[in-house]
Amino acid sequence: MSLDEIATPALLTMPSRKPVPEQVTGEEAQQSMVVRYERWGAQVVEASGDYDMHSIGPLADALKTATETHPKVVLDASGVTFADSTFLNLVILTNQTGKLRVAAPSEGVRRLCAITGVDGVLQIRETVDDAIAS
Repeated sequence: MSLDEIATPALLTMPSRKPVPEQVTGEEAQQSMVVRYERWGAQVVEASGDYDMHSIGPLADALKTATETHPKVVLDASGVTFADSTFLNLVILTNQTGKLRVAAPSEGVRRLCAITGVDGVLQIRETVDDAIAS
């Protein structure tokens, strides 16, 4: 599955039934935000908020652009408040470029990586500076 396929949200439906509602809506949802900047020759992608199939698009776009234009990409995951399998899949696919480091993951991201065993595959560092230096 390519990064473009992940970034395209799909409407979940069941035959002869109404669409499945989103897990969290309205004010309950933590708005996601992505900021990209360059630091010491690396591209840092700072993600904050909730990431699921409905909100992953901007992060997928930012990581794709970063991996296409820089030899090292750091995902600052310190502000990620919720991440599901869509987020995890994106990180794994981006990691396959050989350029990704994950910096300062939030407790939720750490737990997701530990439960799935991905923490043994990803290059996870405590700080953005540590990730850039590695």
